[in-house]
Amino acid sequence: MRMTDNTVLITGGTSGIGRALAEAFHDRGNRVIVTGRRQDMLDEITLGRPGITGLYLDLNDAVSLARAASSVRARFPRLNVLIANAGISRNEDMTTEDWDTAEAEAMVQTNIVGVLRAVAAFLPILKQQSLSTIMATSSALAFLPRADFPTYCATKSFLHSWLTSLRHQLSKTSVDVLELSPPYVQTELTGAAQAVDSRAMPLAAYISAVMAMLEQGDHPRGELLLERDQARRWAERDGTYDRIFATLNPA
Repeated sequence: MRMTDNTVLITGGTSGIGRALAEAFHDRGNRVIVTGRRQDMLDEITLGRPGITGLYLDLNDAVSLARAASSVRARFPRLNVLIANAGISRNEDMTTEDWDTAEAEAMVQTNIVGVLRAVAAFLPILKQQSLSTIMATSSALAFLPRADFPTYCATKSFLHSWLTSLRHQLSKTSVDVLELSPPYVQTELTGAAQAVDSRAMPLAAYISAVMAMLEQGDHPRGELLLERDQARRWAERDGTYDRIFATLNPA
């Protein structure tokens, strides 16, 4: 994808990786629209960066989605990049007596259904452009899970498979399909502690690496995956799955 003169829409763009990507693309001369459910966060971003547009969007609300899509068609007819980034993560202990599926269902709704809805809403606009991109945020855990985040990892595995099929179906159109698969990054995805966890990759360093891969076209099979995560990506092929799983999930 080209790195400037795009019109970029980012769902879940008010914090973490989404916000950092919004700022990085804005710095490179792109028109950027960030969406989210918290108006105060949208206002904070647009006040700090007047060139970024904030757009309220609740992907779980059909009326909100239709209104946002209509607004984008009218105001940003040249939309050519969709970054489907909205996602949530919760740990789950299925051995407890009071475990239920509420958290799991919320993750499926946001991480899977939300991405599908975003793509369905904006794909007609993207297909009208001569060069466009869909990028969805998966995870390096799509390939080898952390057992204490079972549903979160499973939603990312779903996205990996679904994006592979979407890429194939759109291969004869103007729309490229990319999968962003972050490692453990200093964001508040799982809570405030993650943002300062020394084991997590600094957010700025991760975004810098992603932008470099995009600039260089370094995304074989449409996957934006750091070199350090290649071992997980190919663990089954390389016969190292059980060893890496055990290291990631000590007994």
